[in-house]
Amino acid sequence: MPTETLQYQLAHAFADAGFHVEVICPIPSRGITEEVRISYRHKKREVLKDGRFVITRFYMPREGKNPFLRAFRYFMQNAVQYWKAIHVKDADVLFCASTPPTQGALCGLIKNRLKIPFVYNLQDIFPDSMVNAGMTKKGSFLWKLGRRVEDYSYRKADQIIAISQEGKRNILAKGVPENKVKVIYNWANTSIQPVPREKNKLFDELDLDRDKFYITYAGNLGPVQNVGLLLDAADQLKEHKDIRFVIFGAGVEAQALADRAKNMSNVNLFPMMPQDRLAEVYSLGDLSLVIARKDLGAAAMPSKTWSILAAGTPVLLSYDEGSELWNLIEQHDCGVYVPADDANMLAEKIKQASFDKNSLARISNNALAAVKKEASFEVCSKGYVLTMVNEQRTEYSEGKNVL
Repeated sequence: MPTETLQYQLAHAFADAGFHVEVICPIPSRGITEEVRISYRHKKREVLKDGRFVITRFYMPREGKNPFLRAFRYFMQNAVQYWKAIHVKDADVLFCASTPPTQGALCGLIKNRLKIPFVYNLQDIFPDSMVNAGMTKKGSFLWKLGRRVEDYSYRKADQIIAISQEGKRNILAKGVPENKVKVIYNWANTSIQPVPREKNKLFDELDLDRDKFYITYAGNLGPVQNVGLLLDAADQLKEHKDIRFVIFGAGVEAQALADRAKNMSNVNLFPMMPQDRLAEVYSLGDLSLVIARKDLGAAAMPSKTWSILAAGTPVLLSYDEGSELWNLIEQHDCGVYVPADDANMLAEKIKQASFDKNSLARISNNALAAVKKEASFEVCSKGYVLTMVNEQRTEYSEGKNVL
């Protein structure tokens, strides 16, 4: 689930808990048409929930692919947010997520001016994630700059909410005091429920046979995800006519994967589906893949995992053995797992699963139970609300206004 969606739902939870929430953000630019984007230019101030939730928007150009232009856009965005934030009256708690990566430093500066506590939601760990994605190298100028921004953000934050135990361990190793860090998982997409195969319209729209055994993947097609490994497994299983592979995605490796898949009769590659079709997407497969290259998944807890499980679909995990995600799937018995980068074992596990429908039915039930226990919106949002309540009771203030 996109970070923007998580934060929007969280803002609603804060308002429902009795906070007054003021959000300062640019007009939307991702995953929408230009027509919709233009319409937001006329929604510069939106008041929701009887005035308890206020969104103040400002114009920013779309993000481009040029890294320098994107960096300049971040600088301009943060400059506007700083100016607007320091003029908000009676703010008591400052809250932001770590995307874009300059947000933490921005909030540190706002905290200095407003003298209020700052809660930092660590959705991604920069610059580590840039190294993992091959965008820079450890020790480079960009990495050193990122580390300075990262250290400043952690130092200024009164409370840091990590989305995994691995993420917590990462920043503790960088000198962050443990009493500043707590872990709250990202919750499952609240709109996702299991869609029975006979009612799933995607089978008809995409001309897919409901009687086949499906492995699905939905998400980014980039170097970290290593989706080419799935095609390696598909190639090994091409003689098994009842096993099919369906990929929904976009990214830098999309064209290369499409060129390879066009000669594979057991693989279908489609564009990403809209957010309102995700329940159908994640319900389509008998198994749904979560994947990362070896040594790159240890600190990651992909939000899509919870969405897959919320659809009642067992996870097919190709990940670092012993990682937090591996242990979670194993603990709740809600998926099938193989070590990262092992196409042979991936193919073998898929074949075994296709012959054992009774086990998959049990795992599907376990998937729904795991989401309810670990990643329901009610459980996770309550953790955030309690954190904010505790922070606004510190020596800084006694109010209930979230910025």
